[in-house]
Amino acid sequence: MRRERVRELLAQVADGSVAVDLALAELSFAPVEALPFATIDHHRALRQGFPEVVFGQGKTVEQAVTIAERIAARGEGFLVTRADEEMREALALRFPEAERNDVARTVHLPSETPVPTGRGTVLLITAGTSDLPVAEEAAVTARAMGNCVERLTDVGVAGIHRLLAQQSVLATAAVVIVVAGMDGALPSVVGGLVRTPVIAVPTSVGYGAAFGGLAPLLTMLNSCAAGVTVVNIDNGFGAAVAASRITHG
Repeated sequence: MRRERVRELLAQVADGSVAVDLALAELSFAPVEALPFATIDHHRALRQGFPEVVFGQGKTVEQAVTIAERIAARGEGFLVTRADEEMREALALRFPEAERNDVARTVHLPSETPVPTGRGTVLLITAGTSDLPVAEEAAVTARAMGNCVERLTDVGVAGIHRLLAQQSVLATAAVVIVVAGMDGALPSVVGGLVRTPVIAVPTSVGYGAAFGGLAPLLTMLNSCAAGVTVVNIDNGFGAAVAASRITHG
C-alpha cells in the first residue's frame, strides 16, 4: 500500500464517503504475506515509497512468478531485477502488459497507482558500451520509481572530448549516475564538472588487473572529486534507488 492510497483513504473517512470500519479493514490488511519460500513485505511502499523489489538471481522461475503475482494482486505493480532469459519469458507470458528489458535483465509492471514524480532528471552516464547492462538496470529502476531519465553512453576517459561536448546536459541533471569499469576514472571527471550529487557504479568490465570490478571500486572510493558516492560492483539498482531518494526527498 502506498502513502498516496492511505492519504486518499483518510480523506474519504474525513468527508464521510468511506466508513471507519471499511478503512480500518483495508489498513489492517496483513503487512506481510508468508509463502513457503518467501515473506513478502506488502507495506514497503508505505514506508519507503516503492514496493519490495524482486531479486531474480538465485530464485526459480516459479518462485519469481509467484512473488510477482502476490505483489501485483495488491495493485502495486512489481519490478524484478537480475532475471535470466527463462524468467523474463515466464513473467512476460504471465503479465503481457509488463515492460521487459533484456539488456537490463528486468521485468517491470507499472503500478495501478501513479508513482510520485521526482524532481529534475537522473542522468545516466556510461564509460563504455560494455557497461550498458548495469546502466540499463539503473535506468529501468529509476524510471519505475518515478524519475525522468536521460543517458550519455560511451563517453569514457579514453575519449574525454565526447563527455566535454555534453556540458549543457551535465548542468541540467538533478543527480548523475556514472557507470564505469576498467580503471573507473570517469566519476572523478564528472564530479569535477557538476554541482549535483554523483553516484558512482563500478562494473566488473575489464581485463585481469581490474579484478572483476575491484580496481574501479577502489578508484571511485579514492576519488579526489568532492560529492562522489559509490555503490557496490555492478549495483545499478542500488544507485538508482539512492538517486530516487534524492529526487523525492
